Amino acid sequence: MPSQTVTVGSRVGLHARPAALIAEAVGKAGVPVTLATPGGNPVDAGSPLMIMTLGAQKGAEVTVTSDDAAVVERIAGLVAADLDAE
Repeated sequence: MPSQTVTVGSRVGLHARPAALIAEAVGKAGVPVTLATPGGNPVDAGSPLMIMTLGAQKGAEVTVTSDDAAVVERIAGLVAADLDAE
């Protein structure tokens, strides 16, 4: 299963706004996507609340996993972006 590990780019981590934007993109992708921190359990990236439970702050590593490599690339790009700047 394709996966990619990226560093969280949002200034205050994966809080409400970035989590909502990521979950929205996952919903539009139409395939399951999970996010996980090192040593942690994967969570459903289609749920903003589940994303926030990761507690991932700026600079934390997060692994994005899905059956669709293009979706992994797209969601990994969002996790790495500063979504608070938009």
